[in-house]
Amino acid sequence: MGNYGNIYRGKLVLITGGSSGIGRALALKLDELGARLVLIARRQEPLERTASILQSPCRVISADVSDIKQVEEAFSKITETEGIPDIVINSAGVAHPGYVQEIPLPVFHEMMEVNYFGTVHVVKAVLPGMISKGMGHIVNISSVAGFIGVFGYSAYGPSKFAVRGFSDALRAELKPLGIRVSVVFPPDTDTPQLAYENMIKPPETKALAGNAGLMKPEEVAEVILKGVARGKYIILPGWETKFLFNVSNFLGGAIYPVMDLLIRRARRQMKK
Repeated sequence: MGNYGNIYRGKLVLITGGSSGIGRALALKLDELGARLVLIARRQEPLERTASILQSPCRVISADVSDIKQVEEAFSKITETEGIPDIVINSAGVAHPGYVQEIPLPVFHEMMEVNYFGTVHVVKAVLPGMISKGMGHIVNISSVAGFIGVFGYSAYGPSKFAVRGFSDALRAELKPLGIRVSVVFPPDTDTPQLAYENMIKPPETKALAGNAGLMKPEEVAEVILKGVARGKYIILPGWETKFLFNVSNFLGGAIYPVMDLLIRRARRQMKK
């Protein structure tokens, strides 16, 4: 289970989106490492199914992170019975690919409400407690689409870019207060969310995805937990993610001709 030692043992860890995908994989690994868990997701039944396979008792709370009132109510329950979380992992998220001209406007709002404002709501709710303790760790899940514009993700990508910008500001502001921040940029991961996306992706997006690697949620969770244990700010699961991040951030505009080339290749494949 990696070389984390006892870093997570006994720690109170809150995971949003903990009923499926990367959030669920994180819950399973943290349970094995001896953490105390609180899981939040919109639907109660999947939460209870996840909790039922954990080795230790787990608190589950049904709440929609895009609704600040639900988030505040959930945190009130958590602090009353469990205490202030040592680690908060913002894994709740949704994606809806498509051509920009065809994606309904409400979908753009939904992406921001869940992916970005959902993250903000949870952070705002947990911060007073972490500040009072003078310690804590906030982990925000962005995406590869949160540092490069990906064809077909004009609604989803900006919400994940926003998560990165928010995390950058958080890191600077919270470090003097003893609170650490990490931001994670997962690539395509084999989750129920991706299965949904695959049903509606534009052909170009499918072709791009076919040329890229696919990670398992357990692999992504392992990388995240190692990075958090080491106090890393930027966590990049997979060698392709590291390559794209380096090209995008250290070679400036060099990423754009690379992406254009991949799109041209994808369209040629479509014609064949």
